[in-house]
Amino acid sequence: MNEKMWQGRFQKELDSRVNDFNSSISFDCRMYKEDILGSIAHATMLGKQNIISLEDSKLIVNELNNIMNDLENGNLQIDMQAEDIHMFIEAELTKRLGVVGKRLHTARSRNDQVAVDTKMYVKNQINEIKALLLDLIKTLIDLAENNLDTVMPGYTHMQRAQPITFAHHLMAYVEMFKRDLSRFNNAYELMDSMPLGSGALATTTYNIDREYTASLLGFSNVTLNSLDGVSDRDFCMETASDIAIAMVHLSRLSEEIILWCSWEFKFVELDDAYATGSSIMPQKKNPDITELVRGKTARTIGNLNTLLVMMKGLPLAYNKDMQEDKQAIFDSIDTIKICISTMIPMLATMKVNKQNMLNAGQKGFINATDCADYLVKKGLAFRDAYKITGSLVAKCIELNETLDSLPIEEYKKISEVFDVDVYNAISLNTCVKERKVIGGPSPEVVKKHIQIIKDTLLKDKKE
Repeated sequence: MNEKMWQGRFQKELDSRVNDFNSSISFDCRMYKEDILGSIAHATMLGKQNIISLEDSKLIVNELNNIMNDLENGNLQIDMQAEDIHMFIEAELTKRLGVVGKRLHTARSRNDQVAVDTKMYVKNQINEIKALLLDLIKTLIDLAENNLDTVMPGYTHMQRAQPITFAHHLMAYVEMFKRDLSRFNNAYELMDSMPLGSGALATTTYNIDREYTASLLGFSNVTLNSLDGVSDRDFCMETASDIAIAMVHLSRLSEEIILWCSWEFKFVELDDAYATGSSIMPQKKNPDITELVRGKTARTIGNLNTLLVMMKGLPLAYNKDMQEDKQAIFDSIDTIKICISTMIPMLATMKVNKQNMLNAGQKGFINATDCADYLVKKGLAFRDAYKITGSLVAKCIELNETLDSLPIEEYKKISEVFDVDVYNAISLNTCVKERKVIGGPSPEVVKKHIQIIKDTLLKDKKE
């Protein structure tokens, strides 16, 4: 059995079952880069402060870089029998440098080491998620720009309600993902304080320079309380929350695509590269990607719950329970990244059946509100206009007509206020184009909305 760094206090070796139960190397090994970079910064600071000699500091930094290179080019394999990634890196350094390597852990605890490694990892992953969200937003905008005039029914209670455009519908999701970006930006800002130097819980008597270490690691500041520095996992919970919310948005979009792909809607058709078939029914074309996104959303919600419940009863400062943070947050990060990465090309290659959308809009009396508004503009009170229009809809259903096809004579039987200009007022194109209020579905307004997003979120992104 490998000797533990903390073994001096103990008379017996750790039971093998406890060793396996205690180990986190199987999942925290992905933080090897952050661990090495954190150690390089720490060793550099120790040399600068004359806590260890400058010569030893340089030797440690040089060998840590060698370990990094060896891991990345495959010349060194992570030992899965090690307790965790921190102990593996330190043990490898000590094997190569002997006593000099043992000096690295001066003025440092695994408690603040794991805290800084995890923060660095999550910060890096947030940047990757944000980049994917921006790509997703750009894809949705490209799709919206091609469908500014594509009329479709908008729904409430999953019933056809009022006419909108497909572009307007897509831009609703752009707004959701824009808020997700803001949440990730906020999470990044809140976690941008470096815990290294907090020690086990009470800092150290060595004259360390935490601000210098923070600058080397790209943190904007340092944590101001050592107890909080080692026991804070708010950044994991908040990131998991932001991921869960973003995944809910992806799930809602997925649900609509699933509906739109069905024969009952047939609003869109997925490219063959992003759909699957059935093992028994040869006619099937299943939207498995969106179904999986919808299903995986539940995992991210569960991971958030895991983190919240894990932390809710922990006293200060560090407790071993916190080791359970990584699998939850790592899984959420992996899940959202693969979901967005897969959905982007699926959306980009999706065929929009514009005529089917228009046909659905023409059959659902979704211009009824506009018919009522027509009467209001002729001088009637809205409630009276509402009642008259309701009677018209009932007459249309009786005669198997639509508001567009109902003869003007039938209109006039219900109200003499109607004239032939009603047909222009209630045409779906008019209904959409005249909704020019900020936030509305008219092509003119949606085009301005798209430009705002381009000028703010996508200004640094190549078209």
